[in-house]
Amino acid sequence: MKGARIGKAEPNLATALCLGILTLAASATIACADNIYAPGITDTEIKIGQTVPYSGPVSATSANGLAELAYFKMINERGGVNGRKIVLISLDDGYSPPKTVEQTRKLVEQDQIAFIFGTLGTPTNSAIQKYLNDRAVPQLFIASGASKWADPGNFPWTMGWLPSYRTEARIYARYIREQKPNARIAVLYQNDDYGKDYLAGLREGLGPAYDKMVVGQASYEITDPTIDSQIVALQGTGADVFVDIALPKAAAQSIRKTYDIGWRPLYILNSVGSAVGAALEPAGLDKSVGIVTARYYKDPSDPQWRDDPAFRAWLGWMKTYNPNANVVDYYNVLGYSAAMTLVQVLEQCGDDLSRENIMRQAANLRGLSLPMLLPGVVINTSPTDYRPIKQMRLVRFDGRTWQPISDLIGDDM
Repeated sequence: MKGARIGKAEPNLATALCLGILTLAASATIACADNIYAPGITDTEIKIGQTVPYSGPVSATSANGLAELAYFKMINERGGVNGRKIVLISLDDGYSPPKTVEQTRKLVEQDQIAFIFGTLGTPTNSAIQKYLNDRAVPQLFIASGASKWADPGNFPWTMGWLPSYRTEARIYARYIREQKPNARIAVLYQNDDYGKDYLAGLREGLGPAYDKMVVGQASYEITDPTIDSQIVALQGTGADVFVDIALPKAAAQSIRKTYDIGWRPLYILNSVGSAVGAALEPAGLDKSVGIVTARYYKDPSDPQWRDDPAFRAWLGWMKTYNPNANVVDYYNVLGYSAAMTLVQVLEQCGDDLSRENIMRQAANLRGLSLPMLLPGVVINTSPTDYRPIKQMRLVRFDGRTWQPISDLIGDDM
């Protein structure tokens, strides 16, 4: 009798267990539908990665990565983004493309990050672009202005943040034509994709006159200990305009050598090499007087922003979260602003934190005005426009700070 009762009860128990399992499975399915996560994302965390040259020949630019780490620390102390803390794994690649590949593979395959954010450098990002796109891993807000980052047709998972180097070079070409229509131009450029992108923009801006106006070109390798011989050779061409396409270390050497040998051309220095703290101060501020470059952000070395509320808020943030950094180094402004842009994207994602939606929201920024960008400079993106920042203005160094010499110039000039 006892056995019979047990025998009768077993089907009911089995049914109940099956129903329970089905209910749990259904609940899990609903939960997954409501919360779509990429690898590295949970209900409490968003894990992302980058590589930055904390060592090597361009380590001065590493302030960019340190500023991003500091900004996310502030965001996390305030509760994160939609309740999730941002965990940025920032690794050293020494500005070496093979090392970038190695570190990026580790971030994606071992650390299981959701996406790459803010990796610094043109050759380094070039080395990982195909790898990330083949695996549908977002490569977001690259710290490089190469035009190749704005190619959603071929590389839909890659988006830059800086203004295009080609656009910047076209702005310089127009300025040269206006100021010195019969200019004799000498060009120094870094011998990689970064330098060649600027060179291409200069050729586009000068048009058919390029071959006549450019009387000398010299390149340097990122590992070269000095560029003195190139500067002497360029002076020997008789050029009265010098376009310097160099990162801060080489830019500082160029400024110093140009001054020391008595060459006084119209000196145009690309924006990424024009940091006061990393380039002009090492070269000598007195030797930097008259240099022209382009800006799209509030330069921390410029006293005109002293009473600007946004600038004062940035200084307060620097004091609290990035106290060991050089406050006149604009890389701290760039890291702060790029990190702020990413936070906007993640907020727009809500609970759909799939890689697809993260890219979708990155390509859906409308009129985003960041406090440390120049007034009038706004960020706009779309599925066919992967160029967040498209406006700059020309400035000239007066020995203390950069003075504006133009209004904002757009990408449609």
